[in-house]
Amino acid sequence: MKTSPLHASMLHLQSTLEKYILGKHQEIELLLTAVIAGGHILIEDVPGTGKTQLIKSLARSLDGQFRRVQCNPDLLPTDITGMFIFHPKDQAFIFRQGPIMTNFLLVDEINRATTKTQSALLEAMEEHRVTIDGQTFDLPQPFVMFATQNPIEFEGTYALPEAQLDRFMMKIHLGYPDEATEKMMLFRHVLGQPSERVETIADIDLIHKVQEEAKHVHVDDAIGGYIIDIVRATRKHRLILLGASPRASLALMQASKAYAWLKGRSYVTPDDIKEMAPHVLGHRLMLSMDAKIEGVNAKSILEQILKQVPVPIRLEM
Repeated sequence: MKTSPLHASMLHLQSTLEKYILGKHQEIELLLTAVIAGGHILIEDVPGTGKTQLIKSLARSLDGQFRRVQCNPDLLPTDITGMFIFHPKDQAFIFRQGPIMTNFLLVDEINRATTKTQSALLEAMEEHRVTIDGQTFDLPQPFVMFATQNPIEFEGTYALPEAQLDRFMMKIHLGYPDEATEKMMLFRHVLGQPSERVETIADIDLIHKVQEEAKHVHVDDAIGGYIIDIVRATRKHRLILLGASPRASLALMQASKAYAWLKGRSYVTPDDIKEMAPHVLGHRLMLSMDAKIEGVNAKSILEQILKQVPVPIRLEM
C-alpha cells in the first residue's frame, strides 16, 4: 500500500505522542491500532505510569472531546449516562447529558465502580448508544472508551464480569520506564504535564476517515481460518476453563486489519495475527484451577497455542 495522506497523518500522530509520552512506542502503537479498529481499551497497571496522560494527549492531539470519570462505590449509572431532570419553569423533563457523551471517555479505576454502574457501560461499548428512561441517545462518533484498573489493590473493588471484559478489544500494560527514560521525564516535568503541552495536529474527522480506509484491508481466507483455529484452540486447551468467544474472533480480525494498515500494508499477514493475539485474547480467557496451581498465565498459554497452530503459507493477496 502506497503511503496515503491519511497514513502519513497517523504516523505523525504516533510520533507526536511518543515525543510527549516517553518510552512507550509499542503501547502507543497498540492504542492507535485499537482506535483505528473502533475498539475499546482496558489499561491495567499500577498508579503513576502515565495512563491518564496518554489518553488526554491522544484526545488533545486530535482536538476531540475528552471526559474523565473517576470511579468509586458511590458512583451511580446516571452519573455516567446522564438523566432527565424536571424543569419547573418549562414544566418538562430535560435531558442532562452525562460524561459518556464524548469522543474519548476515560473510566478511571473501573473496578472500583459497583457492578450495576459497570453494566451501564455495556450498551455504550457495544452499540455506541445509551437508553435512559426508555429513550435512546446516540453517542458522538467516533466513541472510544479507555478504562484503567490497578492490579495490586483489591480492597473496595469489584472484578469486571466476563461479559464486560469481552467488550474490550485489547488489554494493555504500560509498565515502568527504563532508567534513562525516567531520568529524562524528571527534567521534562518542569515544562508541565505532557497532555497540556501536546499540540493539535488534526481534527477528530481523521479517525473517521482512517477507520473507513482500514476496513478495506484484505483478509485472505487462509488468514480467516488461522484466526478461527487460534480462537478454537483456546476453547480446547486443558488449562483454560472458558475460551475466547466469537466476538473475540471478530476483534482479532479487526485489530489485525488496523495493525496491518498502520504498518502500511493493504493485507493481513500471519505475523499480524501473532502480534495482536496476546493483547486481544489474553484478558478474555478464564484459566482453570490447574493453571493457577502450575503457575501458568494466559500469556504463556497463548504463546504455546501460537506455536502449535499451523501457520498458513500460501496466501492470495
